Amino acid sequence: MRKKTQKWMRMLGVAALTAGMLTGCGTKAAESQGGGAAADSAGSKTTGESAASGESVASQETELSSEAVIRAAAGDGKVGNWGLGNEYEVLALLAKYDLPVEYLSQDFTMDGFDDDSITLASAMTYNELGLVKNDYDGGYGYGDTIGIIDMNDEGVAMMEDNIFCTKAFAAENPETVKAFLYASLKGWEYAVANPQEAAKICYEAGSSVSQEHQSYMADEVAKLASTDTKGNTVTDIGNMDDDAMQQTLDIAKQYVTLDDEAANTAFQSLTLDDIRDKTFIEAAKSSDGTFKPEKTEVSIQLKWLPDAQFMGYYVADALGYYKEVGLTVNIVSGGGDIAETTAVNNGTVDFGVTWETNLASADAGGMDLVEIAQIFQRSGLVLVYKPENF
Repeated sequence: MRKKTQKWMRMLGVAALTAGMLTGCGTKAAESQGGGAAADSAGSKTTGESAASGESVASQETELSSEAVIRAAAGDGKVGNWGLGNEYEVLALLAKYDLPVEYLSQDFTMDGFDDDSITLASAMTYNELGLVKNDYDGGYGYGDTIGIIDMNDEGVAMMEDNIFCTKAFAAENPETVKAFLYASLKGWEYAVANPQEAAKICYEAGSSVSQEHQSYMADEVAKLASTDTKGNTVTDIGNMDDDAMQQTLDIAKQYVTLDDEAANTAFQSLTLDDIRDKTFIEAAKSSDGTFKPEKTEVSIQLKWLPDAQFMGYYVADALGYYKEVGLTVNIVSGGGDIAETTAVNNGTVDFGVTWETNLASADAGGMDLVEIAQIFQRSGLVLVYKPENF
């Protein structure tokens, strides 16, 4: 057994418990690979006999495809996820391979992966994956011995961290919104270019994780903000990619079920134009940096505690970018009793960080939210496994 994560590492990036455990019946990867499952870089090895020649190839290593690993883990009922919105990508992945859309409830550690009770476990690239790979305090130290299945490569990526406010606030305070975006994006651009400096700023802001993990996180978050779902470099930080956002909305419509039937109906009718407005970011990026904010003291609520997932805002504050545009910004930690969507909608804070699916669900339920920038350009969710289990 590898080292266990500490409680402060275990809770990073989550705020509530997920649904109960779902299981299915199982086979191993070698049995479930099937015809047409092309080999890729999943990293899992197996041995067997050559059907074509009849010769033994027990000494040869044959790479299994991602599909084979997914089928085997799903057959054993050992695909894990913690819910909170990440499960929709997992469900879409299982459906892609015509598998039952069920998953095992995973807690907020990687202990299930470590003890093999979950053989295909969910991990965010900037958090749990680092704990699995690294051997610093709280890490499990598996290094590069693990296999990884990337939601972007599988074509089921959903857009995560964005910046949003209410439609009413944007209409009443357009200069404030533009100024906030201008400075925030400047902070993100600097953070992406200088992730280690950004990590230090986040750590000094009251980081919820160790300095070593913070440094790892910053490098990975920089990739999410500067690389799209197809692996292309993105220089336009905050860009709202229509294709990626539409894919997110389409997957959400397949799997999100809201408590209220009217909200469910409203959710199914939502379009991108209902939930995002590109005019503010376009105006901010074409500006010379001079603004006349209607409201000079504003706040933004994050999804969790201070760490490099939100490094652009801490950098913008620390380097004086907000002050340069005439703003004083209070960065509010998330993870409390009031969700960021609720806090923005009721006016407790002016801006928030959330995921596209959360925002769309909130609007379908009667809120007045609008996305004004998309910070993460690709999904940060991967599934990790030990090749020896397959």
